[in-house]
Amino acid sequence: MAAAVTSSSPPVVSQRDPFLDNAKFWAIVLVVCGHLVEDLRDVPYAHALYLFVYTFHMPLFITISGYLSRNFTRLRAQKLVSTLLVPYVIFEIAYSLPRWILYGKFQLTLLDPYFLTWFLLSLFIWRLSTPVWFQVKWPLAVAVGISLISGASALPDELSMNRTLGLLPFYVLGLVLTPRHFDLLKRRWVRLTGALVLAVGIGITFLVHYDVPTEWIRWRHAYTRIGVDNVTGAGIRLLMLVIGAVLVAAFLSIITSKKTWFTALGGLTIYAYLLHGFVVKGLDRFHDQLDNPVGVAAVIVFGVALTAVLCTPPFRRLFKWAIEPNLKWAFKSDPGRQPPPGPPPGDHPHAATPQPWPNDDMPRPAAPAWPNGGEPQTTRPHDGTSQPWPNDAAPQTGRPQGGTSQAWPNESGSQYDGRPSGHPTHLRPHDPTSPTWPDDRPPAQPRP
Repeated sequence: MAAAVTSSSPPVVSQRDPFLDNAKFWAIVLVVCGHLVEDLRDVPYAHALYLFVYTFHMPLFITISGYLSRNFTRLRAQKLVSTLLVPYVIFEIAYSLPRWILYGKFQLTLLDPYFLTWFLLSLFIWRLSTPVWFQVKWPLAVAVGISLISGASALPDELSMNRTLGLLPFYVLGLVLTPRHFDLLKRRWVRLTGALVLAVGIGITFLVHYDVPTEWIRWRHAYTRIGVDNVTGAGIRLLMLVIGAVLVAAFLSIITSKKTWFTALGGLTIYAYLLHGFVVKGLDRFHDQLDNPVGVAAVIVFGVALTAVLCTPPFRRLFKWAIEPNLKWAFKSDPGRQPPPGPPPGDHPHAATPQPWPNDDMPRPAAPAWPNGGEPQTTRPHDGTSQPWPNDAAPQTGRPQGGTSQAWPNESGSQYDGRPSGHPTHLRPHDPTSPTWPDDRPPAQPRP
C-alpha cells in the first residue's frame, strides 16, 4: 500500500514564500534603522520615528519567527543548538570586544545577553516551548496572561526573562496563524486599511512621543521600575500588545507577494541582524556629526543599504561558520531516521502494530506479507488503531457479502469508520464515488 501511495503522489517541492521573505527583509530594515537612530533621539522627529518603529518592529520579527517555527513540534536539538545557541555564544563574546576596545570595559556573562543577542536566547526558549502551545486549548490567551503577570515581578536579567515572557504573545500569535490569515491580509480593502492604520499611527506618535516612556517599548523592566503600579502597568502592557498586533497586521498587509530584488535577501536576514550591531557601535564615534535632522535622514538611508548588503551571499560565505555552523560532527546520528528495529510486538506473529513514525519526510516501512495465502486479514482497521485480534473461530466481517471477486479496498487506502473498540468493524466500499458510509447500514456478513 505504501508503495502504491508513493508512486501516485507527486513529489513534494520545497519552495520559499516570496511574501514571507519580503516581510522578513523589511522587518530587519526596521530593526537596523531603529538601532541606528537610537542614539540620535535628541532630534524630535527621530525620537518619534524611534518610538513608532519600536512599537512593532520586534513584535513583527517575532511573529514571523513564530509562524516559521510551527514545525518544531518534532524538535531537533541539533538545529536549535547550531542555529541559535552556538551563534548566541559566539556573538555574545564578539559584541563584548567593541565595548572593551572603545570604552575599556570587558564584561562577559553568557546568561545575561548584551545588546541584540537577547533575541537568539529568547527564540531558543520560545522554540523549546512550541510543543506545549499546540496542546493548550487557548494558547494566545494563556501567553497574554503570562506576559501581563511577568511584568508584575522583578525578574532577573539572566536569560532575558523580561523580554522572553513579555514578548511571548507575539511568538504564540505566529504559531496560531495559518496561510488563510495571510491571504486575508492580501485583499485590496485590507491593504488600504493597513496603509491608513500605519499613517494614523505615525501621526499619533508624533503627537504623544514625548509623553510615552521608551521603556514600555523595550520590554526590559517590571511595571514598578517604570513608575506605575501593577494594575496600571498590566493595563498599559495589554494596550501595547494590542497596538503591536494591529501594527504588525497593518505592516504585513502592505507587503507585496511578488518576487522583487529584495526577496532573495529576505532569506538571509539573520546575517543582517547579527552583523549590523558592529556598524552601529562603530558609528557611536560620529554621534556629534549625525545628531541633526540631515544626519538622521542620512543614517536611515544608510540603514536600508546596509541591510541589503549584509543579506547578500558574500556575507553568508564569510560568516556562515559563526551564524550557521556545521555541527554534525558533534552529534550522534539522528535516531528518528532509522525504522524501528525488529518485528513489532503483537499477539499475532505477523501483526504490524503501528508505531509513530518520527519523520514526516521519511517513507513508512512497507507492510509485511500475510501468511494466509497472500490475502490480508480484514478485521483490523486500515488506520492502524489497535483492535482486538479475532480468534480463528470468529467470523471475518470486512469483505463484502457473496465472495464476489473485487479489488480489496485495504490495498488502495480503505478507511475505518471510527467506531469504538468492540463494535463490529466496517470498511468503506472500494468505489471512490460511493457516498458517506451510513451508520445504520448492517455489517457485512462473513464470507462463506
